[in-house]
Parts: sequence; C-alpha cells; structure tokens
Amino acid sequence: MISQRAYRGLILSVLSTLALAGCATAPSGTGGRAVARMPDTGSVAARVAYEQVGAPYRYGGSSPRGFDCSGLVQYSYARAGVDVPRTTSALWQSSTPVTRANLKPGDILFFNVDGKMSHVGVYLGSRRFVHAPSTGRSVSVASLDSPYYSTAFIRAGRL
Repeated sequence: MISQRAYRGLILSVLSTLALAGCATAPSGTGGRAVARMPDTGSVAARVAYEQVGAPYRYGGSSPRGFDCSGLVQYSYARAGVDVPRTTSALWQSSTPVTRANLKPGDILFFNVDGKMSHVGVYLGSRRFVHAPSTGRSVSVASLDSPYYSTAFIRAGRL
C-alpha cells in the first residue's frame, strides 16, 4: 500500500508532467527548434485543486479557508486564468459533455447526490478526482471506481 505522502508526490509528478508535456518537442514547421508550449488550462486547474487537499469544507466557500464543491472548481480555474460559473448547475450548462473514456485532467465530474445533480469534482487522472465532499470533512481525493462515486457519477464536462 502506498503512503498518503508518496501518493501526493506521485499525483503532483503526474500533473506536472501533463502540464509540461511537449515543452521540449519540436512541432513540424519549426525547423527542428524546440518550442515551449503553455500548460493546458485543465491540467493547471487540476494541480491547483489538488494543492487544496486538506482545506476544510465550508458551505459557500471558495478560498483555502474553506471550500464547497463548486467553490473549489471556481477557485482552481480562476488560478489557471479562466473565469467559470460558481454553481454546480451553471458549470453543467457551460461545460461540453465528455465520456469517461476521454477524461483529461481538469475535466469537471458531476454527481447525483440525494436524488439530484448537486456535486462536482475536478478530474486528476488515473480515475481519481479532487472534491470538497461535505460539512465536517475536508477537500480530498476520491476514486471514480469507489462504489459510491461510480454509482453517483452522471457525466463529465470540459470547460
């Protein structure tokens, strides 16, 4: 079993690699020169969301002092340079649906809780996501393969 510290290091390493993928490649038409690429916004947002693990849940919260689920998404994307809606339903409406097979870091995952679409998380990769679960808990990483979240999952969206 991997320790929490080692797992965090692994996730940060994977997200950093994804964010910087292609920095030293030379796309065709560049004369063989390496061309730096900007990290993709979703990967940056996923990294920012992951950095909030341990922050407390706070209803209506959208800062490291406390987050609710959609506040975490808004904060993470704002730090990646993109303004996104604040509510779960507005995030749903403004995102383009993505299949489970095509998930990328930064995609928004939507879940049915208590019979309605009311929870979101930020996809990290490897079937894992970060979210602000509920009162009394803190921002954490969960698996799409867990019995609860595999059943509650509705769809993913890309901003």
